[in-house]
Amino acid sequence: MRIPGGRFWMGSPAGELERFDYEGPQHKVEVPSFYMGKYPVTQQQWLAVSLLDNVDIELKPDPFGFKGADRPVETVSWDEAVEFCKRLSRHTGCDYRLPNEAEWEYACRAGTLTPFHYGVTLSSDVANYNANYTYGTGVKGTYRKQTTDVGSFPANDFGLHDMHGNVFEWCQDHWHGDYEGAPTDGSAWLKEGNVDLRVVRGGSWDYDPGYCRSGFRFYITPSLRDYFIGFRVSCSVPRP
Repeated sequence: MRIPGGRFWMGSPAGELERFDYEGPQHKVEVPSFYMGKYPVTQQQWLAVSLLDNVDIELKPDPFGFKGADRPVETVSWDEAVEFCKRLSRHTGCDYRLPNEAEWEYACRAGTLTPFHYGVTLSSDVANYNANYTYGTGVKGTYRKQTTDVGSFPANDFGLHDMHGNVFEWCQDHWHGDYEGAPTDGSAWLKEGNVDLRVVRGGSWDYDPGYCRSGFRFYITPSLRDYFIGFRVSCSVPRP
């Protein structure tokens, strides 16, 4: 999907329920237009790319814990997600990559200021998360205990599905403990910070709704593989 460029407030406001200090301070970011996958990368897409020649590392064809052609990939490391992007770029001639953190949050919010692009709370009717827990005025719902096919729930106003829950998504950025000094031009934050940790966004099927908020961010070791981590791809819009 082509995501239109624009300016937004990145981070969560100080009064947001279940907010963590590392989600602030809020700051204005100008994000250029870019392309982003409508869905997280699926297992059938992964299989196709795993058959392409290696760029840097090997990709196993079927590392997933929850099987299904249209289910999102999981149990893949940050390094493997980057390898996927490199192979896809070489095969297609387009510069595919992981989204950076600013792009991810901007795309997730799709012009909204609420904790979720759906509004002030989350329901298991619109997302896949651990609905044994609630957020704000929300009610308990169905805890599915596994991933679901991508696109099973309504899209946001940019046409993107599964931005809340299903799987956490790898981003390019190194981990920083807050947004002091963060870029304001929509670029990846790869200076300073902890180079041994990478950012993940979006929450997952096994996490409380508070961890699925648009502004929630966390860090994971790039070599980690787990049932709750996947990714989607992005691509910059060529300059005229």
